[in-house]
Order: sequence, then structure tokens, then C-alpha cells
Amino acid sequence: MLEVKDIHKSYSGNEILKGVSLKVEKGDIIVILGPSGSGKTTLLRCLNFLERAEKGSIDFDGIHTEFKSATGHQINEIRKRTGFVFQNYNLFANKTALQNVTEGLIVARKVPKKEAVDRAKQALDKVGLSDRYDYYPSQLSGGQQQRVGIARAIAVNPDVILFDEPTSALDPELVGEVLNVMKSLAEEGATMVVVTHEMGFAQDVASRVVFMDGGTIVEEGTPHEIFSRPRDPRTIQFLRRILREDYEYSI
Repeated sequence: MLEVKDIHKSYSGNEILKGVSLKVEKGDIIVILGPSGSGKTTLLRCLNFLERAEKGSIDFDGIHTEFKSATGHQINEIRKRTGFVFQNYNLFANKTALQNVTEGLIVARKVPKKEAVDRAKQALDKVGLSDRYDYYPSQLSGGQQQRVGIARAIAVNPDVILFDEPTSALDPELVGEVLNVMKSLAEEGATMVVVTHEMGFAQDVASRVVFMDGGTIVEEGTPHEIFSRPRDPRTIQFLRRILREDYEYSI
């Protein structure tokens, strides 16, 4: 459904992505792990053209283009097929939860207002916020704000949802409510690419785990393969650091 090949992306002469390729099939839950600065978020943003890669190609549901030469029309068509969940929510402070979800539907996608409101309410209901339609972000907890962000992403009926460290800005006690929503979406068959440090989510929910370091994909495989039988020393070092001294693996 979605395949990118040989993505290169630099900032101020510093190459962040060094030829990354990734394939996503319908129904996949791909979790991307790696240390800070490994290129995970940059990869995710390139998939949605929030950043423009200098080299590489993308095939998405019949659309084929080089990142460098993609037209505005092609970019818009790709964005229509994706939902993006940001780590810092990116909600409009002066709009209610319902308005935050309807805004993109009405303005960007030209959905009639009544249909947009119906879709927004269904999405908010799905993330457990049926009683928070008229609440402003300042009246919501961090977990509730992130669930509004997820509702905004799923309201567009995307082919794939991209999550950029969706729990990193949350207090520890609020992480679970967001992960539970994501697990429910996975159980319903959503296709997701998730950048996260939540190891339990990766082990329990992912269909494939990708480990990145230094702007490249070091290795990928099933959760069992990555967590129980990692092959690359960088993956082993990362897991030992994150999972601490009780981490064991077998070769």
C-alpha cells in the first residue's frame, strides 16, 4: 500500500536520513524504535511531506513520485490518505474539541459542515470523549488533548495513521489512556506507523518493529525477533539501555 525507497534528508548539511526504505502493507502496525537523533521523526514527517526529502521515491495507493519532484496535487492526494498524530497535540487553543476535529474536514477537505460534525462526533466517541465535545484544550488533560488529536486523524478515514511519539509529552499516569485508544484502533484493523519509546506497546501490538540508528534502518522484524533475538549490536545496546539490566536475549 505504501512504499518508500532510498530517502535522503539533510538539515544545514547534516544528513539525517541516509537512504531509508520502508514498506507498509494494509493492516500493518509498524513501530519505529531508536535513540534520539536517529531520524525516526524525520522519516515520519517525510512520509506525509511535512518535510521534503531531497532524494528517494514514494508509492502510495497508485501514486508514484520522487520526493524531490512531487507536485502539489500529488502531495495533497497523499495527505488525504494519511492521518498524522503529533507528539505535542497541535490543537487550536481557541476551538473546542469538536471544532478542532471538524476544522480540517471543512477547510482542507471541503466536507459539508453537517457531515463534518457527524464524523467528528463519531471519532471523538471512538476515543472516549463523547462528553467533551464543547471543551477547549485548556479544559482537557494532556491525555484527553492527545485523544482529540487521534480523533482528528481518524475522522478523515485515512489509509494509514502516522503517530509521532504520541505519549512523549504526557505525564506517566496519562500514557495508558492514549495507548489503549491506539490498541483499539489496531484491533479494528487500522494501518499504523508509530514512532515511540513504549516498549510494551511495541511488543504487544506491532506486526513489525523497525530499529533506526544514525539515519538508517539497522534491522527490522517481528517483535519476537527484535526483542528476543536481535542481531545487530546497536539494537542490543539500545534494548539493554531502555529495558535495563533485566533484559535478556538469545542469538
